[in-house]
Amino acid sequence: MQTFGLIGYPLSHSFSKNFFDKKFEEENLNDHYFENYSISDIDQLHDILKNPTLKGLAVTIPHKRSVIDFLYQSDPVVKKIGACNCIKIRDGKLTGYNTDVIGFEKSFIKKLQAQHQQALILGTGGASAAVELVLQKLHIPYQLVSRNKKNNSLSYDDLNEALIHQYPIIINTSPVGMYPHIDEAPLIPYQFITPAHYLYDLIYNPAETKFLKEGKLKNATIENGYDMLVLQAEENWKIWNS
Repeated sequence: MQTFGLIGYPLSHSFSKNFFDKKFEEENLNDHYFENYSISDIDQLHDILKNPTLKGLAVTIPHKRSVIDFLYQSDPVVKKIGACNCIKIRDGKLTGYNTDVIGFEKSFIKKLQAQHQQALILGTGGASAAVELVLQKLHIPYQLVSRNKKNNSLSYDDLNEALIHQYPIIINTSPVGMYPHIDEAPLIPYQFITPAHYLYDLIYNPAETKFLKEGKLKNATIENGYDMLVLQAEENWKIWNS
């Protein structure tokens, strides 16, 4: 028997369990199981790790940074950005990886256009670190936006018409607008969005968040996080079986 799982909180929006349950069924992996571990405190991971059949974990909000303290070793990407979303478990030792980077890049570039030269990243959590790394690789200058203004970020109150026009890519890495809070959206001035903009939301449930709906109304290019999650999950599977 081999067990895999997802840690995060809350997990009402979990994509991973449905994905892997279907995968195990299609590939006749009858001794493989996937569990959701909804833990509000990362210290609860100690109890989960007592399961001797556990071979791998996916990690989501809000534990991508705090889980690093549990790792025996990390891949170079985790070391660079300080966020882990995939853990391989062998002989009781945890090795951390970040597959958000691969998933986001492959998904994001599909709709990237010539005018998409600069980006706003909404949110400063573990997912935003992966987005930053991809934008650096693609040589796309970016600016972080957070609720509380920090040295290297803008606040939402700072966003005005000039900034929205300066940054035609807007990427939501925050959980704002995720099910069940589907009537919420990041507080940006949507009236200044144009068809030249590209709005990307890492959220996949709902498929069209209020953030994306606002972009659609302005004929902007939009994309949700579903494709990223599929790519990331496939990468996790490769790691767990390597």
